[in-house]
Order: sequence, then C-alpha cells, then structure tokens
Amino acid sequence: MIPPAQSQAPTAGVAARDFLGPPRGLAVLFATETWERFSYFGNAALVVLYMVKYLFDPGRVETVLGFAAVKAALEFLFGHLETQPLASQLFGFYTGLAYSAPILGGYVADRLLGQRRTVIIGGVLMAMGHFMMAFEALFLIALSMLILGIGAFKPNISTQVGALYAPGDERRDRAYSIFYVGINIGAFLAPLVCGTLAVQYGWHAGFGAAGIGMLVSLGIYLYGTKTLPADELSLANEASGKKPLDRSERRVVLALIGICALVTLFWAAYDQQGNTILLWAEDFTDRSVDLVFWQGEIPSPWFLALNPLMIFALTPLLVRRWARQGERGTEPLPVSKMAFGCLCLALANLVMAAAAWTAAGKASALWLVGYFVLATIGELHLAPIGLALISKLAPARMLSMMMGVWFATTLPADILAGFLGGFWSSMAKANFFLLIASIAALASVVIWAFQRSVIRA
Repeated sequence: MIPPAQSQAPTAGVAARDFLGPPRGLAVLFATETWERFSYFGNAALVVLYMVKYLFDPGRVETVLGFAAVKAALEFLFGHLETQPLASQLFGFYTGLAYSAPILGGYVADRLLGQRRTVIIGGVLMAMGHFMMAFEALFLIALSMLILGIGAFKPNISTQVGALYAPGDERRDRAYSIFYVGINIGAFLAPLVCGTLAVQYGWHAGFGAAGIGMLVSLGIYLYGTKTLPADELSLANEASGKKPLDRSERRVVLALIGICALVTLFWAAYDQQGNTILLWAEDFTDRSVDLVFWQGEIPSPWFLALNPLMIFALTPLLVRRWARQGERGTEPLPVSKMAFGCLCLALANLVMAAAAWTAAGKASALWLVGYFVLATIGELHLAPIGLALISKLAPARMLSMMMGVWFATTLPADILAGFLGGFWSSMAKANFFLLIASIAALASVVIWAFQRSVIRA
C-alpha cells in the first residue's frame, strides 16, 4: 500500500535520527538511489548489444510487439536502417525520453501526488519494465515502462535530499555530494554484475539482475519512509508563478536556455559510451587476460564501470584544486569550466582515433582507459557545474522548470547521439572518432564564446 503524503515523518530540516552525522533519511535515499542506478545502468550496459547480437536477428525480431511500426517511424525520419544503426537510434530515443520524462514526473509530484507516492509508482513501473525484458515480445513495452518509471522516480528522490535540511543549512551541499557517490556506486557495479551474468547465463539473467536491483531499491525506500521529510505540494506557489518575469530575469532565462542548448552537443558525444564505445570494446578491443593462474576475457560491459570508478578517483582531486584556486581568486568561471569539459571530451575521442589508426588487429584495452579518464574529467567539469550555474542564476520561481530544461536537453542529445552512432557501421573507425571529437570541440568553442552573454545576464 502506498503511504499517504500526509503520514507522520520528519519535517524539512528535522531528521528522525542522525546517521554518521547526516540525517538518517540521507542513508535511506543514498541506498535507494544506489540500487535504482544499478538497475538502470545494468540494463543500459546490455540493451544495445542485446539488440545487435541477439534480438534483431531474422526470425526473432518479428516476434517483438510493435517493432514494425517503430522501425517504420525511425526509417521515415532517418532513411533505411540496418541492424546496428537501428539499435543506435532506438537506444538514443530510449535514453533521451527517459531523461526528459522527469519533467512530467516532477509536475505530477508537485501538483497531484507528492514525492513519496510518485517515487513508489516509478519504482514499481521500473521493476516491471526490467522483468519484462526477459520476454522478447515485450521488449518495446518494457522500454516504455522504464521511461515512465524513471520519469516518476528520478526527480523526486533528488528533491527529498534537499528537503532533509532547513533553508540555509550548510550541510545540504555535503549531502548532495554523498548522494552523488551513491549514484556512481550503482553505475560502477551494474555493468560488472549484469554484464557478467549476461555473458555466463544469457541476456535474461542480466536483465533479471537489474529488476532485482530495482526491487531492492523500492524495498529500502518503503522501509525507510518514516525517516524522510513530509511531502510539500507546491500549489501555494501557483499565484506567484503567474507574475511575469522582469527584463533582467528574462535575460537570465534566455542565457541559461542558450547554455542548455549548447550542452546538447556535449551529451551527444559523451553518450556514445553506451553505444559505439561499447561496440568498440566488444569487436575491436583485445579483452583477453592472462594471469598465469587464470585466463579469460573481460566482458565488454565491464568497461562501462571505468567511468564511475574515475569519478570516485577524480572528484576529490578536482574539488581540492578548485578550492585552492578559490582561495587565490583564480578559480575559473563556471562557463569556462564547462567549455574545458567539452575540450576534454574532444581529446578523449582523439585518443580513440589514435587507437583506431595504430591498432594492428585488436587494440589494447589501455586505449579505453585513457578515453575514460579524459571523458570523466570532462563530465566533472560540465555536469555538476551546469546544475550549480542554474541553481545560482535562475529566478527562484522558475528554478524547478529550468532544472527540467537542463535534464530535457538529454532528449535531443541522445537523438543526435543515435543519429551519429548510425555512422559506425559505414565509416572508418578513426574517421568516426574524429567526427565525434569535432562535435565536442565545437561545443567547447561555442560555449566559451557564449560566456560573455552569461556574465552580462
């Protein structure tokens, strides 16, 4: 039974009990998000390979409900699509819609159901979607369930982290840092566990593990609801929301929308990780391991765990570096950091272009390590910095909407990523990586040039 929004719980800023300093509710949300991200990234690590290597084979793909209609729609937009380009396009639409749906999920929670009920509904939908992946005929329905579930779940878990603290509580920033670690623990473990199970026991074992992870997430959340703040519906804010923006606020909003639009280019290049980078790891990387006492091959989804592993390693270093720069008054402006992040992603793809040029046969796995180091540095200079920029500059009565705009850029980005991924089969691999590098470099130059507009705003 879904707990009512008005059930007894700590109010915002008051925790039932402290857990290692932070409110105990933070531990509940940390563990809930860890397992939810495990389920999401476990599925994402498999779905492109599943389509290309198994589901879209002749004689099997015809059993997928709705496949003919979806393929016809994509080919209407992009022309004739072979198996790999079709899988890339479909994956791009799936991830893009999954990260745009939180706009709807946030609205439903704010206006109708409250955060708790919406999170629980989202968790149930996601668990159903993961288990549906075990049935080939339900593949597209499963993806639809996951999109709706992520939309309900993702924004409302994050909202509850902030609601654990009173306004102005300096621990709030630390809480979000802890919460972000939980996200990446799930992202790190997911391809290792789900990828291994898929290789050893078949695709459905990997998808099943993702579903179990979502059930664990939902169970932790239900058990810990008494430690979470009460829902606060924002209907009372509707009247103030009708007041028109003044000239200064409009300028700020337009500048932030411009930044969000430009960041689309970064995400289109970055999101090749779950698509063409995974295909490179599968087909063009020497994954053999010889430890004398054990010989084998690294499952290709394991390489996706390098990104969260790099986040663990690099985040403290960058935070300390920016703190020292701040003390000296030399810390770069947020938009400068974002432009540098795009440049790092361009360099990461140049590393892959070099791998494709120089490899005789299959390339060393160390090329992928170099790629993920640079790509992660780029991510850390862009993703959290963009959220902080919006939080700082957006008009207070439009803050949630502007955050929604930031997340919504994932949809056009992933559609573009899928379109770019469609060239993987037809282009020389070095040229493909040069194409992706050029897009990231273009984003760097244009964001840097846009900096003055943000400063004026």
